[in-house]
Amino acid sequence: MRAVRFHEWGAAPVLDEVPEPVRAPGEVLVQITAGGVSHLDATVASGNFELKPSLPYIGGVEGAGTVLEADADSDLTPGDQVVLRGGGLGLLRDGTWTERLSIKRKSVTPLAAPLDPGVAASFFVPATTAYVALHDVGRIEKGEDVVVVGAAGAVGAMVAQQALAAGATVTGVVGREDQLADVPKGVAAVTLEDAEALAKDRSASLLVDTLGGAGLVGRSRWVRQGGRAVIIGYVAGPHVELDLPSWLLDEVSLLPVNMIRQERRAREVSADLVRRLSEGELTLAVEQFGLADAPAALDALRGGRVRGRAVLLPG
Repeated sequence: MRAVRFHEWGAAPVLDEVPEPVRAPGEVLVQITAGGVSHLDATVASGNFELKPSLPYIGGVEGAGTVLEADADSDLTPGDQVVLRGGGLGLLRDGTWTERLSIKRKSVTPLAAPLDPGVAASFFVPATTAYVALHDVGRIEKGEDVVVVGAAGAVGAMVAQQALAAGATVTGVVGREDQLADVPKGVAAVTLEDAEALAKDRSASLLVDTLGGAGLVGRSRWVRQGGRAVIIGYVAGPHVELDLPSWLLDEVSLLPVNMIRQERRAREVSADLVRRLSEGELTLAVEQFGLADAPAALDALRGGRVRGRAVLLPG
């Protein structure tokens, strides 16, 4: 059986021949159809993360597959399409960048509707994060003007789509001109360079920001007084400096999204999001790589060159 393993911290992964997994009681044997490639995978592989699997280890903190074998009294049967995440996958134990995997039942979620394997392997984080950011944290209402920063990325594009579905008027902001085409249909797309009109107009009541960094406070001023700025990510940098008198005058609430604390909520809403993805109401761009191309997938991810999400396909 083939699997992609890391042998050294900070080094590129290697496609290896490894022993077949042996299913233990309480576990589910799964044929992997796609393994997600995420920023968390890259962080773990650097060796600088608090959680470290024992080297060598198989990467992949999330994935999708079909059930091959389960306990006789299990609610899962062979052929069921499932999503794999949690239980230390790719963090404390071998992950999903392999052809087959035996994993505890609690880390296996049956899909409520059929999905393409690449979407099934990678929808959970962007789709559920977008839902929580808009509905639970941002308290979006029909008719609002919403600005989404990073609207060409996987999370940002999902936020923009779900905001449209909630009845909002949406403006999507991207970093580069070549990303304008990746903003979802129905969203007014502009680059950061051309977003000055947003600061002058200040008609938006809700900002959802996936970039973070030093420019966050300036972007929060695109929102009118009494509005909200929901903060999802920090790919543009982890530090923000607040001038308190100006911030108090702006009167824009800065609202963090902590998806670790929201894990239970994410699982609650995931079934409906799967249905919406299956029916085409929501879409997720996916770039596919073979197992042997795992180093290229990670390089593209780190360089910001992945459109949507990246996945490894064992086939």
